Amino acid sequence: MDALKARVIELADFVAGPYCGKLLADFGADVIKIERPGRGDDARYIGPFKDDTPNPEASGTFLYLNTNKRSVELDIETDEGRAAFLQLVRTADVLIEDKMPGELAKLGLGYEDLRAINPNLVVTSITPFGQIGPYSSYKAYHLNLYHASGQGYLLPMWAINLDVPPCQGPGYLGLFDGGMAGATATLAALFWRDAGGTGQHVDVSIQHAMMTLERSQLRRFIDDGVDPNRTGKGRLLESLVECAGGEFAVVILSSQQQWEGLWRAMGKPEWGAQPPFDTQKGRADNYAELRVRLNDWAKTISQDELFHRIQREGSAAAPILTAEGVFALEQFRGRGHFVTIDHPVAGPLEYIAQPTRPSNVDLEPKRPAPLLGQHTQEVLAELAEKGN
Repeated sequence: MDALKARVIELADFVAGPYCGKLLADFGADVIKIERPGRGDDARYIGPFKDDTPNPEASGTFLYLNTNKRSVELDIETDEGRAAFLQLVRTADVLIEDKMPGELAKLGLGYEDLRAINPNLVVTSITPFGQIGPYSSYKAYHLNLYHASGQGYLLPMWAINLDVPPCQGPGYLGLFDGGMAGATATLAALFWRDAGGTGQHVDVSIQHAMMTLERSQLRRFIDDGVDPNRTGKGRLLESLVECAGGEFAVVILSSQQQWEGLWRAMGKPEWGAQPPFDTQKGRADNYAELRVRLNDWAKTISQDELFHRIQREGSAAAPILTAEGVFALEQFRGRGHFVTIDHPVAGPLEYIAQPTRPSNVDLEPKRPAPLLGQHTQEVLAELAEKGN
């Protein structure tokens, strides 16, 4: 298996578009990141910063999202910048862009304009609400999109009651969802093109991408008329419990088999083998009391002990890990999930590695995130050489 042999032009800021580009770069694509002269990607100004010192060359957000890319400073609003951009497009397989619908067309850089000079180009447009529909021209932040997707109403999960207001998911989770959807669709478009098709315009709605990740909850409403909410009422699937020391875990209750493993892990308490808790229906009908009993038991052991004890019984549980817990987890370390990359300004830092492990290709990061405009002369020289 060869790494992805494609030239990708990334005209995108912050998270969704750059994450799409990062995923392709991690698979071996040559990703050329177009940045505004003097300022660059907005993510350069978003922390965390090393040593808590703001520095556009040492933003943790930017550093993570832009490994394996090359940076070119280019102002596409000038004649000279547009000419260089169009020259890049002629050599490219993919353009990732996150401008509002119609914005690039005003500059003569819309999909139809680009297709005219490169019919094989795949243009992946990642916007809050997509290229079509009544909301297509609306702008949005992550907070807006999270609630517009329906996911926010379900959080925080296992809330005591609906007096606890809905909340946004952590970090920029939804924007990462949009970037992943974009990368998946881009790869599919490339496969189709290389199988005898042509280039095409891939329309990615971040709202839609986020909504599809909650399709199981939407299905419950469609199939059963049940409006899922964040309290977990009547939801015999899993339960959040608090362990000794104030740490949390999730225990799974989705089947009789899962319950029997959990019951053995608890030491086979008598109440668990007696009505109403000896059947799935009984546990579902008395879910509130069941949660209390599970929580009382969990508080007697540590999170780590609970996890391993239940796993040994063939049932499932999940520790709710802090960032520190994730960083120290033996499973991640055992898979080589963290790799050290040396950056010329930020220095050596540990990064999350590519989660997949193909057996016959090396996908380790080859270079750190670029400095602003670091590869401008290099890339323009390559274009001049190809022009000759």
